[in-house]
Amino acid sequence: MKLILLQKITNLGNLGDTVEVKPGYGRNFLVPQGKAVPATAGNLAAFEAKRAEYEAKAKDQHDAASVRLSKIEAEDFTVSLKANASSEGKLYGSITNRDIAEALSAQSGVEFNKSEVVMGEGPIRHVGEYEVVVHLLADVETTVKVVIEQEAVAV
Repeated sequence: MKLILLQKITNLGNLGDTVEVKPGYGRNFLVPQGKAVPATAGNLAAFEAKRAEYEAKAKDQHDAASVRLSKIEAEDFTVSLKANASSEGKLYGSITNRDIAEALSAQSGVEFNKSEVVMGEGPIRHVGEYEVVVHLLADVETTVKVVIEQEAVAV
């Protein structure tokens, strides 16, 4: 399936590129999300007519993401979370990207979405220090240190 990209997509292409993707990926993700349109003659002409508008929108999104990212990169930013854990350090639950996004938003004062927090190894299940990627756009990301501490148990 040939598509025209309306924004930069990691590992696929840049704004305005005509790419060949599997039909399911194009039909079920890229087109409904507004990230691409089918590569027909009419859509190609319409894209070229609106290219400046799409580029301005992409620049605005990139600038906004960069500002959000600079707020957590300005200092050595560390997210601290407390959780119930056993004496061996195993959590009774797990810390997910939602928990980290909420803590990051609360500590930095900038709103972060759970889909922007990438946890490559899955949820955190042990006390300790971890590195988590915050991915805002295709080329705007950073790594944040997450410290999971054991909650004090009332005796």
